[in-house]
Amino acid sequence: MSELEKIDKEFVLHTYARNYTNFKSGKNATLLDENGVDYIDFGSGIAVCNVGHGNERLSRVICEQVSKIIHTSNLYLIEPQAKLAQKIVKESGLDARAFFCNSGAEANEGAIKMARRYGEVEGKPKRYKIVTLENSFHGRTITALRATGQESMHNYFGPYPDGFVHAKNIDDVYKNLDDHTVAVMIELVQGEGGVEPMDKEEVKSLEKVLKSKDILLIIDEVQTGIYRSGEMLASNLYEIEPDIITLAKALAGGVPIGCVLTTLKDIFSPGDHGSTFGGNFLSSAAGLEVMNILGELKDSGELDRSIIYFEKRLRDVCNKYSTLFDLEVGLGLIRGLRAKSSDIQKKVIEESFQKRLLLLKAGKNTVRFLPPLTISKYEIDEGFERLIRALEDI
Repeated sequence: MSELEKIDKEFVLHTYARNYTNFKSGKNATLLDENGVDYIDFGSGIAVCNVGHGNERLSRVICEQVSKIIHTSNLYLIEPQAKLAQKIVKESGLDARAFFCNSGAEANEGAIKMARRYGEVEGKPKRYKIVTLENSFHGRTITALRATGQESMHNYFGPYPDGFVHAKNIDDVYKNLDDHTVAVMIELVQGEGGVEPMDKEEVKSLEKVLKSKDILLIIDEVQTGIYRSGEMLASNLYEIEPDIITLAKALAGGVPIGCVLTTLKDIFSPGDHGSTFGGNFLSSAAGLEVMNILGELKDSGELDRSIIYFEKRLRDVCNKYSTLFDLEVGLGLIRGLRAKSSDIQKKVIEESFQKRLLLLKAGKNTVRFLPPLTISKYEIDEGFERLIRALEDI
């Protein structure tokens, strides 16, 4: 055990089943440990590093911003925040406004507050219920955890806030709507739930029904947003216009940030909601540059080419190793291989790490792939060569 590992185990709360590899630097989809050994990163820090590691443009903007001003609070105008909000709204295609916070869980909390505020209509029964889906994941704060539909997440931490219902699937959502329902909150791809994309036509039908009933549609795009799906928003890919969208993870390339995007442009008044750090100079400057980089990647066609090539390589692996995997799932560059058992899932992730390839788990038996969107063809090929060597050993 290294001295650093001893320090970590003694002083850091044990909330993670941590791998004690000590990464020191990175370039795009390649990480180097303290001994200079390279690893191909197909995880992107759990869908955070969409512009890769050590991105020169992002690093330059961050350094320039840090040398000027990091934080003043939201009591004053923050130029890069205003410009980032403008960029997100324009790229989303929605007539909306943005609120900035620090994480996906905070963004989802903000969305829930917006919905509950919308349900407060003078002279009418209060609408407060929010319907979510089983196997969903919306964060680890108490309220976001209650919104999460995975029952295994609900141990120990109750009592929880009231007003959440977990539907089995989209068809079951309709059975759970009543006079007190104010919103339905879903992920278009259940990332933590097993890389499970929703059916496009079912989602579009749900949107239509909800609008007819004046029930809000909230789309959690914490993992699928910022071009991970191949479009700026997975909502764009599904051709829907939600009332509220939540973003985080990739928005600032690793600098903590969250965002609630809403067409309810006047839902809050000053004092109804806030954040000390949210959208400060550092995080919003980083977010603006990430948006610029990925927008250019999309416009050039390079992102679409990478998605097509990565999907082909993954499908070939699934077909070749049909004794290990049932199917290839996902969209864009949020993808998975559905293993035949949780034991196989675990072995694939562990053996791939031994071959210096970083993969993630999702759900009970899915191996998840979330490479940087800027990943090169060489890194894709090298990563899959390492994966194949791991599978051969299994």
